[in-house]
Formats: sequence, structure tokens, C-alpha cells
Amino acid sequence: MSDPREIELKLECEPSDLATLQDHPLLRDAAVQGEAQLASVYFDTSDRLLLAAKLGLRVRESGGRFVQTLKAEGDGLFDRPEWEHPVERSEPDRAALADTPFARHVEADAALEPLFITRVTRRTYLVEQGGSRIEVALDTGRIEAPAAGDRIVPICEVELELKDGTASDLFALAQAIANLVPVRIGVRSKAERGYALAMGKLDKVRKAEPVPLREDMSAADAFRSVAHACLRQMRINEDILLRGRDADALHQMRVAIRRLRSAFSLFGDLVDDPLGVRIRTELKEVTEPLGRARNLDVFLATILPAERERHPDETGLLGLERQLEEERAKAYRDIAALLESDAWRMLLLDLVGWINAGPWLREKSPGRTALREEPARVFAARELDRRRRQVKRRGRHLDDLEPEERHRVRIAAKKLRYGAEFFAALFPGKKAGKRHSAFGKALSDLQDHLGALNDIATGHELMRDLTDVPAGASTLFAAGMTAADIEARTRTLLEAAAEAHEELVDTKPFWR
Repeated sequence: MSDPREIELKLECEPSDLATLQDHPLLRDAAVQGEAQLASVYFDTSDRLLLAAKLGLRVRESGGRFVQTLKAEGDGLFDRPEWEHPVERSEPDRAALADTPFARHVEADAALEPLFITRVTRRTYLVEQGGSRIEVALDTGRIEAPAAGDRIVPICEVELELKDGTASDLFALAQAIANLVPVRIGVRSKAERGYALAMGKLDKVRKAEPVPLREDMSAADAFRSVAHACLRQMRINEDILLRGRDADALHQMRVAIRRLRSAFSLFGDLVDDPLGVRIRTELKEVTEPLGRARNLDVFLATILPAERERHPDETGLLGLERQLEEERAKAYRDIAALLESDAWRMLLLDLVGWINAGPWLREKSPGRTALREEPARVFAARELDRRRRQVKRRGRHLDDLEPEERHRVRIAAKKLRYGAEFFAALFPGKKAGKRHSAFGKALSDLQDHLGALNDIATGHELMRDLTDVPAGASTLFAAGMTAADIEARTRTLLEAAAEAHEELVDTKPFWR
């Protein structure tokens, strides 16, 4: 028997946006389900066993009635199993949790304690969209964590829950709402934000997380989970960047985008349709400002300080630093303009809609259907084999390759590494785990050396760009001196990269 599931999409917005939506015919003419005051208390053990198991347990009170809900991790974004049960008071009913994952992770004698509370005013509507019925909930309120003192997290969001019908109608409604008010995709549940508040991690930069894949998944389901995980990492770090300049958040947002683009490549023909091609092309084009800012961050944080150590009396380095700081400030202004634009918000909505209801999922041809339904484990093993052969072939005689050929090796290695990270959960067991660790280390070593070589190449580009802007003679001299110094490291790095490539080729694949 399959787990009960909810399919919903969360859209974040401002209070004024909710007022605009309520006055629009889209909701004004819809059936009003009602308005309710919801107070939800979230529970966990003292050692956070539920958090570790990626479960959320709450008891919600509304109008004197209590409902207990356990939610589990879903596919990385919005499709989550949940177990709901009416209870008699504001404390969890453990008997009602006996047939849920709760019982596998929490011992019978482990005490549960309240961690945080959400207080929400919810107004709900039932909207007919296409052939579907979708519940639209407008939520305003706050999250309170007593242990965090007086800190609160405001809540202002639109939740779309598919009651019956198709996911494509849900995303079409999201697009209609986004055309009315500037909403953004929400990727963190109220529970996740409550935990972050209670643990003092609200503004923590998000690195890539393990993708929740299962051995019984199809290749299509695996792609959706991978893509959702990338989108989640991207959005969490985007929120940090929207609040101000943050080099770590920028880096991790770029990592998320690169991982997503690698996923498109890894899954290849499975997800190849005209709409997907357009979205992927736009994603690559509009995110170019992130790459320029990241290159300047790396240069100013690593290469330039090393130059100052080597040449403490070279005054031109100060001019060089000022020039590059001005360039970096402009790059971050370009990023802010991008992230605040309607085009960016709509692109991400197009993306999440395509991931979950795009033509690649609906095409009825036998070949496409077979690709979608292929076991994820079989697909992953074949693709990892292919990518490993590619890295092995392209990296032969690595220390003698031209820069463009080295770049191709770096890209191939990056896709192999992301694939190894994406598919790790499909190959469980102690033996596979040890091999995965060794394989990941070998890949990381190779990427580190190739990345350092790429930093040298981008450093040269930055120095060349200075000739196109007004700069003093001493600054230009310092730029030339810096270019010569970083080039001197190339031979050593090439030899190290060649050794790392040989080590990777000799490392046993974890998927066999």
C-alpha cells in the first residue's frame, strides 16, 4: 500500500500581494472555503531524532479541534508523504503514529518536547483550473521559538494544493498568480524554518544535500528528485543574496545551477523536449553575471593577497585591487537586478512546471515511455559508466593538453562527480559506501587541480579586461606582473592534475 501524499506548491510573497490577490477575480469569484486561525506546535526529541530522519511532527489547533500530522521527506521539493489523525489535545498521540515512519526512528520511551510554534491566519479558496480543483490558501503569521528568545520568522505565502486533477493545472494556476503579483517559489516548509529559527541557522548558506533517491524509483522520478534538490539549494541561497552581498551564498547558488545543468546533461534524451531546451538555454544565459562576480570574488580573496605577499612594495597592486573592487560591485548590482526581475521569477516557475508537468513526461512514444520507466539504478549505472569512460579518454596525457582540451576534461569530471553525488543513494551497502567515498575523493582531487588551472585562466581574462577600462600605468604594470606570477604555477598544477587523473582511473567504481 502506498503512503498517503500531498501535492502542493508554495509561493512566497509580501502581505500587500495577498491583498491584491484577494481583490482579483481569480479568487474573488472562487468558492471561499473559509478563514481560520491555526496554531501549530512542532515536536521532537531532545536529540532531534525526527529532524535527523527528515520527519516533521505537529499538532494543530483550530476552533478547539486538534489534528496531528506527520510529514516525511518527499522528492526534494513539494511531493511529500503525510499521515494525519485527529487527536483530543495539544500533545502528540503516539498510538496514532504506530503505523508511520515515526515508530522506526523514535523509541517508545523517548520523550517528545515542543520546539516552536506557528501562528497563522489562513484564508482558503477552491479554484477550478482546467479540469482540476485546487485549494488556494493565503497564509499570514509568524513562527515563534521560545528557545530563540524574541526572534520570530514572518509567514506570508500562497499554498496551492491539488485536490483532484493534474499537476499541469496546478502549475498553470501558479503562473497566473505570478502574472498578478511578484511571488517566488518557496522551497522550505514552515517546519524547516522553525527548526532553523530554534537552532540559530536562519541565514545559513546552503550546500548541496544528498538527493532522496530510492532503489525502486524510475529514471523519471529520479530526475525530478535531482532537479528539485538543485532548485531547492538555488532558492535558499538566492534568498540570502536578495538580502545583500554574500560571496558564499553566490558560490553555492552557482553550484546549484551547475548541478542542475549537469542533471539535464546526465539524463539526456529522457528530458529532451523543445520547452526544456528553451528553459535550459535561458537559465545559462541569464546567470552569466553570477560567474563574473564569482571570478572576481576568487581573485580578490586568494590570488591578489598572494601577490601582495610576494610583492609587498608594489604600489600598483592597490590600484589593481580598487579597480577590481569596482568591477565586483558592478557585478553584484547586476546580480541584484537579475534576481529582482520578473523574468527571473517567471523562469524559475517555468522550470518547476516543466520538471513536473513538461512535455517530456507526457510524450506517449514507446521509446520515451521506456526511458521514463527504466529503473533508476539501471539508468544510473549505465550513465556513470559512460561518464567515467569519457573522463578517462579525454584526460589522457592531461599535462600536455591545450587549455581548451583541459577545460573539456574539467567539465566531464564535474558531470561525473555530480552524477556520483546524485545517484549515491541508489547503491547502498557498506562496500558501495567505501567505494563511493574513495571514488569521490579521487574525483575531488582531480577537480581541485583542474579548478585551480581554471582560476588561472579566468585570472588572465580579468587582467586582459583591464586593458579595456581606464587604468593608471602602475595598475596595468601590476596586472601584467600578476598574470605572469599566476602562469608560473601552471606546470606544477598540470603534473598534479595528471597524477590525480591516473588515480581516478585506477579507483573502482562504486556502482558495480
